[in-house]
Amino acid sequence: MRLFSDSFADGAAIPAKYAFARIDPRTHISLSDNLNPHLAWTNVPPGTQSFVLICHDPDVPSSGEDVNQDGKLVPASLPRVDFYHWLLLDIPSTTTALAEGSHSSGVTPGGKSGPSAPHGMRHGINDYTAWFAGDPQMQGDYYGYDGPCPPWNDERLHHYVFTLYALDLPALDIAGELSGKSILAALDGHILAQASLSGTYSLNPAVLA
Repeated sequence: MRLFSDSFADGAAIPAKYAFARIDPRTHISLSDNLNPHLAWTNVPPGTQSFVLICHDPDVPSSGEDVNQDGKLVPASLPRVDFYHWLLLDIPSTTTALAEGSHSSGVTPGGKSGPSAPHGMRHGINDYTAWFAGDPQMQGDYYGYDGPCPPWNDERLHHYVFTLYALDLPALDIAGELSGKSILAALDGHILAQASLSGTYSLNPAVLA
């Protein structure tokens, strides 16, 4: 199975319009277009009954102590954890592409609604839900796609991995909330094939220099 995108090449920089935030010379960052990128796939294995799409960033700082703090840097050597940006379940087996902007356009304070998504699909809860907990202007359940917003003082270039799973089930049975952890657990034993595509993003001008 092959996963590809018209929005960015595998291993290349993700354009800012697909991000949650972009560089702003006056304020470090500002909110961006937050469009989900175009994705398409081929060479689907026989017997596929549905797909699951997961996008995660494996480069998120394990400690938020120095994140986005003037006069400080998040060192590249700091241990990193996964951050889930998009969890899309029950993609029909007849689907071969997701159009740019079909699942996200703009930043929605408090998060987009869910889990219902177009054409019988379901959206999981991304990790902005935990990130904005306690922020009165932004807190809420963030369903669907919300794009890159790495710390603007992070020394490390962040990678965003889109992985498509072909399943032998028409719908995934999830125990508990629709989080990255519970969805990955439910995939076990039902994957016929998988394919990945990755892009990079940074809000630190020094990293991009």
